[in-house]
Amino acid sequence: MELLAYIMIGALAGLLAGLLGIGGGLVIVPALAVLFSGAGFGAVNLMHFAVGTSLASIVPTSLSSLLAHQRRGSVHWPAVRSLLPGILLGGLGGAWLARQISSPGLGLFFGVFEILVALQLLFGSRPPPQRKLPGAGLQGLAGAVIGALSALLGIGGGTLTVPWLLWHRIDIRLSVGTAATIGLPIALAGALGFALGGTPAEEAPAWRTGFIYWPAVLGIVLGSVPLAPAGAWLAHYLPRPQLQRGFALLLALIGVKMIYAACSG
Repeated sequence: MELLAYIMIGALAGLLAGLLGIGGGLVIVPALAVLFSGAGFGAVNLMHFAVGTSLASIVPTSLSSLLAHQRRGSVHWPAVRSLLPGILLGGLGGAWLARQISSPGLGLFFGVFEILVALQLLFGSRPPPQRKLPGAGLQGLAGAVIGALSALLGIGGGTLTVPWLLWHRIDIRLSVGTAATIGLPIALAGALGFALGGTPAEEAPAWRTGFIYWPAVLGIVLGSVPLAPAGAWLAHYLPRPQLQRGFALLLALIGVKMIYAACSG
């Protein structure tokens, strides 16, 4: 039953990622927090396990997505190369920073981010393209910020990378493909950082490495990998604006719940 629950989380995350282009971590992290709490995970490290496990589960999905976009020629490799050093350093740094924050503090930060993403989906507009892709220095700094925030939140980074690339006149298809490609090093660096984290033996479940719980990773991957292409296929037939608004409201509710849980815990 536990594995089935993780598969269902992965299926939902994969479907939404394919349907709306929104990273699955926005769904995976809060769902894992609920399941891990019910499974008796120690409250001190509950969110750390949710974020670390989410990042580890994103690795195979990101690899699959990278290969698919590469076959279609929709990856802006100069942008990938200039962002990559910052992404790797930021991902490791974000995972380290997350380990210094309490579990309620991490939950509060994630809840606020969920609400900000929901507001962007509901009311935000894409900024007009006004400038070219910046030089290596600024790109490296942007990569560090994207990598750190993504590792801190347990997401693949598309929510942050796509707007950055669109702002600098990168075509939407190239922006999405490049963000999917960037998601792999983000997930690898972040997962490595959480794998190096330690927790007292009495608070740690079996089948874990640091703050990564492998049964959950397996279930999420089994659910997300087959459903992501199905979501992309459905995107051509379902009304995207209405779906996007519905998803935004769901994220807002999740964000409010996580903020309430963090403040009351």
